[in-house]
This record gives sequence, structure tokens and C-alpha cells, in this order.
Amino acid sequence: MSIKTLFDTELKVINIGLKSFKETLDQCKVASVQVDWRPPATMDEHWQEVMEHHKETIDAANREVCNRVLSSRPVLIGLDVALVAIPGMKKNLILHAGPPVAWENMCGPMRGGIIAALKYEGLARDDREAEHLAASGEIEYAPCHEHAAVGPMAGIVSASMPVFIVKNENRGNVAYCTMNEGLGKVLRYGAFSAAVIEKLQWMEKVLYPTLKAAVADLGRIDLKNIIAQALHMGDEVHNRNRAATSLFYRQITPAIIRTSENKKEMIEVLEFINGNDHFFLNLSMAASKVSLDAGRDVPGSSVVIAMARNGTEFGVQLSGAGDRWFTGAAPVPDALYFPGFTRADANPDIGDSAITETNGLGGFAIAASPAIVQFVGGTAADAVNYTLQMYEITVAENNMYRIPYLNFRGTPTGIDVRQVIAKNLCPFIDTGVAHKEAGVGQIGAGVLSAPPEPFKNAYIGLAKTFAPGGSGPF
Repeated sequence: MSIKTLFDTELKVINIGLKSFKETLDQCKVASVQVDWRPPATMDEHWQEVMEHHKETIDAANREVCNRVLSSRPVLIGLDVALVAIPGMKKNLILHAGPPVAWENMCGPMRGGIIAALKYEGLARDDREAEHLAASGEIEYAPCHEHAAVGPMAGIVSASMPVFIVKNENRGNVAYCTMNEGLGKVLRYGAFSAAVIEKLQWMEKVLYPTLKAAVADLGRIDLKNIIAQALHMGDEVHNRNRAATSLFYRQITPAIIRTSENKKEMIEVLEFINGNDHFFLNLSMAASKVSLDAGRDVPGSSVVIAMARNGTEFGVQLSGAGDRWFTGAAPVPDALYFPGFTRADANPDIGDSAITETNGLGGFAIAASPAIVQFVGGTAADAVNYTLQMYEITVAENNMYRIPYLNFRGTPTGIDVRQVIAKNLCPFIDTGVAHKEAGVGQIGAGVLSAPPEPFKNAYIGLAKTFAPGGSGPF
């Protein structure tokens, strides 16, 4: 085409610059497409050379990790109290979400959850006494992840709390999680009122023994099968668990009826589960945890086996880097807020629930659940695009968890920190939002991209394991 005739024909533009350029073209009704491209994240060339030099070793290790994760068979086998079930649990130990954090650095909702736990345990008579005890040094804190457990939002687990026991039937490892309280003013969102403690006590005295007897009656419940079905029914089993909860309800109800001796309590339990669309969330987290833990400690692997947030920092762990946490500041989600609240009220992202995304669910499977993106005014096309992007930073497609809209393509699974850096594309997560002040509770729900810093640090951490004096295989 000659320059003389260029402006005599209809323009069709391919924009590789800022998206605002395309927005101007759209306003002028000029046909255009936006190229979704980002320059690689900034990384020291030395570490890039180290990783490239060991590419074949890393690729082989990643295949082994993905084989272990994808062949996992998570099943619910029982319930017990945390002090009995969770390895290393003590009466003065409280587990929390995310990477390690000291009391003085904890965010408001995590502090609120701890205050609630201390009152629930009978270790403090009121809020002031609980806060004093929490800061005294007499209470120990540790990440749930370091005790084979996971917890949503603040992730608080104390000694007397009942927990689900989930086993990977393929490799024998076990994971634990508490029971879901429902939405609103609950412990996991940092609330600690008398009503919060009363509900926790009811869960311990009524819900727990009822479910324990029912699960014992059934012997096992196949969680992987429930998750696979739920993806075909509109869930992504992180922020939407309605279908999964319904499928669980269908399996557990006959056993509850068979084993319950108290009709009033039986009805209370059935109504509680039926009225709590998020009841399955904790089970999807434990199923993801037990699957990913099977892929831990494979030397040289660049696959992420945990993403978790404590409301202050966002942390990741790599299979090939042992139990080390690589961290960066936790971002505030883009969210739809409840009436009366704004982004200024929101705490930075918090919770172990990103273990679902790490396992190819949640935001990675959002194409199966486009209703979720409505939290921030998104469309069904946005949901599909988010999932398609995640294939760019993963090394496998799930053999069981499939997305109908994508012709039943397996969900993107096995986050490769190398690809996160090379594509400058971070994992996409959907999440709930807690108020930044202790005691308020949930104020909304939304989505976010993980911050790049933890992945940059993890990339360097893995590269160092290949260097002389490193802790890796060479």
C-alpha cells in the first residue's frame, strides 16, 4: 500500500503499546486489537543463565512434581480436634494463614481471629485480656502450612477446634482444615463478638460430632470427584462453592440421618450446611493442600506448591526449594464492597485459600464460573481470558478438573516460577475481603493478581540451589 492511498482506506490497527492507545481508537470507532504482551520481569542475567543452564534438570523435576500432584486422590476420611489430629499442635499454639508473622506485625483481621480463638479456648475472659495474652509471649504462632494444614482468610486454628482429616490415597499424606463458619462476622474474617464464640462452641458440640459419626459411617468421601463435578456446574471451588456444597450435602445427609440420635441437632446441622454455600471451601482447600504436598521436595523443581497470604505479606513455596518462604507485600484486591465500605477499609489480601489456585482451581478455573468476575464488573469473556492467561505460566493441564466452555480442557496446573518471570504474568486469584480493623468482619469479595516480588525471590532462591554451596542437587 502506498503512502498516498493509506488514508483513503479503512484503518485496522494492531496496538502493541499502552491499552489507553486502543481506548482512544475505540472512541474514534477505528477497528483495532490489543496485543497482550509484557516485557519479561527484570531479573539479574546471572540467575537467568543459571536457570537456563539447568533447564533440562528443572523440566524433568517439574514433570515429576506434576505427576505426583495430578495422580493424587484426596478423600475425606474423618474428623478430630486439632490438638489430637494436627502434627505438632499444642495448647498454647495458634496456627494462622500465610507465611510466618509475629503478633506485632499481624494485620487487624488476624489479630481479631486470635482474640476470638483465645476466648473460645477459655484462655481469656474478655477482649482486653485476650489481646494482652496474645502479645505476652506465652502464645506461640506458626503457619498452618507448616503443620500440614490450611485455613481460609485469617486461617486461625486453635487446639480445641474440630478439623477435617483429608488423605491422599495415592501417596498416604494427610492434610487438615477447620469447618467453615459461613459468611459475615465470623472468626476467619477477624470478628470476635459473643455471637462468634457461640457459633464456634455450637460447631464443636453439635456440628463436629454429627459430621464425625456420618463420615465414619460412610468410610470416605471422594473430594476430587466432587470438585470435578462442581466445575461442570458453575463452581471454581474458591469463591463459589454452591454446587460442591450441594454435592457434599447429597452424600453426607443420608449418613447424618442414619447416625444422629438427636433429631433437633440433626435438623440444625442439615440446615446449617444447606444454608452455607461456602461450606465446601475448606474441604477444597484441604484437597488442594494434600495434592500439592505430594509434590514437595523434588530437587530442582520450579513448580509452586503453596501460595498463601497473612494479610501483611504474600508468600510462595517451591517444590525444589524446601520449606523456605519467599515473600513480598500483600496487595489489596479489586473488589465489590458491601454497602457502606470502600477500598480504603480493606485489609491487604489474606488467607491460605490461594492453595486452590495453586492446584489449578479458583481463579485458574474461573472460565468455569464466569459469575465470579461480576464482583468487579467483569464479563464472561474476561473470565475465559483470565484462565487462558494462566496456561502461559503453568506446566500441565489437569487430568480430572476440566472446563466445559473450553471444550473440557484441563485446568492450568503447576505454576512454573520461570514462566511467571519470563512472561511477567502473575497468578490470578479470586478472594474475599476483610476489614482492616479487627472485629468488623467481611466487607466484600473480589479478584487480584499476585504480586511479582515473591516469585522473583523464589526464582533467585531456586537458582541459588544450583550454585556452589547451595542447598540444591548440585
